[in-house]
Amino acid sequence: MEPLEWLLRGAGLGHFAVVAASTHAPKVLEWKKELGSLKPLNRQIFSTYAGYVLTINLLFGVLALFAPGLLLDSTPLAAIVCGFIFAYWGVRLVLQFVYYDNSAKPAGFIYTFAEWCFVAMFAYFTAVFGWAMAANIRGLA
Repeated sequence: MEPLEWLLRGAGLGHFAVVAASTHAPKVLEWKKELGSLKPLNRQIFSTYAGYVLTINLLFGVLALFAPGLLLDSTPLAAIVCGFIFAYWGVRLVLQFVYYDNSAKPAGFIYTFAEWCFVAMFAYFTAVFGWAMAANIRGLA
């Protein structure tokens, strides 16, 4: 297996880790209390979006772990899919630094450590899928 295939498999495992850790967000961030003041429709929309994000992250993990060859076969579809995942995580990484307000995050080393683990994973995903996209585009030429 080539190195990029191993990196994609690692990204797949990383996606599973992000999904597993994300299941703790509702309790840690007190979503029940915080969302309780919203109208039911707004609360339902939030829950729907959260479900979409969790499912997309899980399926990115399945694809990267179990089918990295399909992500590296130098087809237009492989380039587009890798480009989509690259953009998805790249935007998330940028938002972490320019949009998110961390002033209300829980205090303590464990929460700061967890945040930086998430950020490191976002950066890893961005880099690996960007590299895979570039490799596919080079293979098309």
